[in-house]
This record gives sequence, C-alpha cells and structure tokens, in this order.
Amino acid sequence: MAKGRERGRRRLPAFFSSGLTTAYVLVVGLTLACAAVVSGDREAEAVDHGAGEHNHSLVVPPAPQRSLAGSLKLPARPQGRTDFRELPPAERDGLIEITDDGQRLPRISAGGWMPWIAHARRFDPEGPAARVGLLMLNLGADEVLMRRAIEELPPEVSLAFLPGTPDLHRWLKASRERGHECYLMLPVEDPAGPAERGIRPIEASADPAENLRRLRTAMSRGEGCLGFVVPGPVLVAQSDLIARPLMKEIAERGLSLIEINPAGVSAMYRLTVDLGVGYARSSTVLDYKLAGPASIDGNLDRLAEWAGQPSNDRTPRHDFGVLQPADAAIDAIVAWRKRLQRQNAVALVPIIGHFECREACMARVRAQPAQLRP
Repeated sequence: MAKGRERGRRRLPAFFSSGLTTAYVLVVGLTLACAAVVSGDREAEAVDHGAGEHNHSLVVPPAPQRSLAGSLKLPARPQGRTDFRELPPAERDGLIEITDDGQRLPRISAGGWMPWIAHARRFDPEGPAARVGLLMLNLGADEVLMRRAIEELPPEVSLAFLPGTPDLHRWLKASRERGHECYLMLPVEDPAGPAERGIRPIEASADPAENLRRLRTAMSRGEGCLGFVVPGPVLVAQSDLIARPLMKEIAERGLSLIEINPAGVSAMYRLTVDLGVGYARSSTVLDYKLAGPASIDGNLDRLAEWAGQPSNDRTPRHDFGVLQPADAAIDAIVAWRKRLQRQNAVALVPIIGHFECREACMARVRAQPAQLRP
C-alpha cells in the first residue's frame, strides 16, 4: 500500500476535514479508450489505513493529506487523436434518454458506455508519472469570468458549472471545443456558495421523490458532463437516508461524483463504493476566496512541488486543487502552466486522472471492455 505525505497548505474552513485515500484510480481519456488503475490511501475510517510523514515547508499547517498514485504502463497516445473520444453515432446517441416530458438525461448506452468515461478528456500516458489537476468551481454566476475561464485556461483544467446557468448547453459546448472536461455543481443548500438561478436545491427537508426530481432537472441541463461536484460537507452528503436515492440515480445513469473537502468519510463516498460510482475528492483549496490571503501563485507552485517530490516507496504522487472563478485565479493559472511546462517533472491532467474506481466500479467498467483497452 502506498503511504501519503502530509503537507501544509491553504484549505476550506476549519470545520472541514480530510484524509488518506486507498483505492484504485481509473484513468480514462488517454487514447480511444486507455485506462489505468492507481492506488493511494484513504482516511482511517475507509477500507484500509495509511500513515503519513510531515513536511512543514508550506505556510499554513495543519494540512490535509494527499494520496500517492501509481499507474500501469500505457501505450503512447496515437498522433492525430482528438482530446475526446469519437464514439459511433449509435453509442453517442445512446448516452441520452429523452423522457416523456422532454428532458434529455444521461444514461449508460446499450453497449455499456458510461457518460463519466465516454465524456472524459484524454491525457498523455507518456508524460510525467507525478500528476496534478485543477478544477474551477461554480462557473456561471458571472458570465464574464465564465467566458474567460473557458477561453483562457489551459484545456487540462476541468470546469464545474452551476446547473442554473442560462444557456448552459452553449457554454458546455464551448468548453468542450476548448478541450475542457466538464462537471455540474450538485444543487444543494450551500450558504457559502453562489445562489442558483431557476433551479431549486436538493434539501434535507424535501421528500426523496422531490429531491430526485430536482436532481434530474440539474442533470437535464448538463449534457456531456461527467458527473456532479459536492461543494463541501453539506447535510445531504452526510445522511445515508437522503443520499442513497440520489446516489442510486447517479450510479444508474453512469455519472461520477467529486467531493470538495468532505467531513471524514461521507455517506455519499460510502455509497460510491457500494454502487460502483467513479469518485474523486480534494481538500486542496488554492484561491484566496476560500483559502485566505496566501498567493494563488505560491499555492499552485507548492502543489506541483509536492507532487514532484519522491515518496518513501517511490510511488508517483497525485493531487488536484480547486479554485473559484476570479480574474486573479485565471491569470495565476495561465502563468503557472507555463512554468510547469518548462520543468517537465509533473503532468497537469484533467480531474479524470485523479478518480477512484473500486471493485464494484471496475466491474461496471469491464462491462464495456473498450473503456479499458487502447
């Protein structure tokens, strides 16, 4: 088992917690369908237990702990390939269900393709084994910033949109054309987050049927998205009673889940393991809006420095950070990407390169072998 290394960095408010990751990480988006399984450590409550050693080089302790990742050797990406899969028309059309009331909902195709893999961005398996990723959250509240993020951020940066964003289908199409992997923010009660427009949030007080209806409304606005992002340790994610019908719907439709700084092992995380859902989590908040006054440039550099350091067992490291849309954040990422390319020791990959896929998840992936083989 790989062992994580603790590292000080800026993060969400103190009542949030994080831990170690033990899992297989399904890597998709490499060639027509390359994948790799990577392993790390999860916190003590998860299936396995890890231990970490401390690094006090950063400015703000205590730090969340990262996971280490090792990947299987994969074939080189063929020249001329696009950043996204080009499925046969029947498979592509089969990823959408049109309901009686006209909603276009994601679904697993008859051939077994799951949207969270079919819509994933590829990355080069021949690049550095140490990997970092970036996810910009809550896009859509400010159209100017959303446009800047889509047009100026490196294509390896993944984007998460508010499902109530006007003309979201147009913005998602533009994002994909620019090479960005896309997600939806799960519409939940989040006092710290931006208000949704035209869509009601999933609430602990609502009955399960109503919450499912709201979830499907959000899904219908995110064609081509890989799944949902939970913005923090909200009550919906902590309660098995509330989360189970939602996660069952997400699983049955072949979507994935990302949690940002969840409090311990959430009910949603346990359900992803049981139901075979692709999953990722991060406690690395890089921007000043959530992390405090530290420099975004410095936090980005420290993220790459941590990933580039050799671990005790020489297993390559991986982690991804999250940011809110802001001019300062966009400028910092663009400049940092140039610095990262010059050092060539750490690869910037989309968030799909940081996913877990445990046993039940892998069984579902193998139902369509093309999701795993080149």
